[in-house]
Amino acid sequence: MLTKRLIPCLDVKAGRVVKGVQFEDLKDQGDPVEMASYYNDRGADELVFLDITASKERRKIMQRVVEKTATELFIPFTVGGGISRLEHMRELISAGADKISINTAAVIEPELITRGAEQFGSQAVVVAVDARRRGEGWQVMIRGGSEATDLELLSWVKEVERRGAGEILLTSMDRDGTRSGFDLEMLSAVSDTVSIPVIASGGAGRPRHLYQAFSRGGADAALAASIWHQGDYSIEECKEYLRSRGVPVRPAGGDADG
Repeated sequence: MLTKRLIPCLDVKAGRVVKGVQFEDLKDQGDPVEMASYYNDRGADELVFLDITASKERRKIMQRVVEKTATELFIPFTVGGGISRLEHMRELISAGADKISINTAAVIEPELITRGAEQFGSQAVVVAVDARRRGEGWQVMIRGGSEATDLELLSWVKEVERRGAGEILLTSMDRDGTRSGFDLEMLSAVSDTVSIPVIASGGAGRPRHLYQAFSRGGADAALAASIWHQGDYSIEECKEYLRSRGVPVRPAGGDADG
């Protein structure tokens, strides 16, 4: 059975890790390089670095910060934010990223997904999808969650898969930063719609929320920030909780030390 992954997310603004609620009221959490090193040593399965204002500000991601962060990691490293061309993808992979996450640019130019998968392999292309509830379904959002689109969520993830993306990073805008749990209905609907891995994001506040993402939402991985950044729970504690409930997870970094 494939192991489930726990992925800390470093939302970065102006070179610092920040966290807010529904992408607003951002509070400083620390230095991205130091935090990347910490999570690498404490058992995270992967790390995601998102320059959360790059798309809204229509600028390129901060490559130097990516380079410094990559030097601290021996786990897969995904980078996203403001990436709109193949050249941007190539630069960031050269800087140390294992995977590239695209969101706004994928909606504006879906062919970028296809060309990215052809150029770098599907395994290197993650499409981040931000969505909020609208009526009986969900509406896709772009530019850091600040702009609504006419795209319906399930139709969009089908196209994302068809165009060659290797994974979907699904964030509930309604739950982001609330620590009230993932939107399991949305997560399950997307997991049932596509066959590529789905990473759950938006709302984790307790270990049981991670368990629910896997057991009820069908997620392949769970991404979170506040639950780990603020020290309420460690990666090790969360993995032990999941393991005790039958969820297959890789050993945490601290497990070997007893």
